[in-house]
Amino acid sequence: MITLSRTDSSNPDFIVLVKLLDAYLAEKDGQDHGYYNQFNTIDMLKNVVVCSENGIPVACGAIKEFDGNTMEVKRMFTKPEARGKGLASRVLKELESWTSELGYKSCVLETGKRQVEAVELYKKRGYSIIPNYAQYIGIENSLCFQKKLI
Repeated sequence: MITLSRTDSSNPDFIVLVKLLDAYLAEKDGQDHGYYNQFNTIDMLKNVVVCSENGIPVACGAIKEFDGNTMEVKRMFTKPEARGKGLASRVLKELESWTSELGYKSCVLETGKRQVEAVELYKKRGYSIIPNYAQYIGIENSLCFQKKLI
């Protein structure tokens, strides 16, 4: 059975999943990892979703305010053994629903060009590539996306 839990960044399951995410990204990003890692702290994230399969945490994601109308999607991850089941899409959909419930109109996010599966997920879920924003301006490996919510 798949369950989605809304929580915050103090959740122990989220903390474990983020450690796995960071190890995965360190491998994928190589030399660039240090630069990206500085923007990925999980202190004080108020809006976190943890996805469990049969009681075992397997995927996560978070949102944080980007501006008065927009939330930024952060810390999306699915354990390798749980991939291909649509769990990341379920987490992302839950984050988008939460964004709307909080009165925000859109989501933005950044992912690396080397995260091919992530790029495909965001395109499939209706995100459009936008110019790199904030700290990602001029960063060759970064792709930024936006989705306007109804």
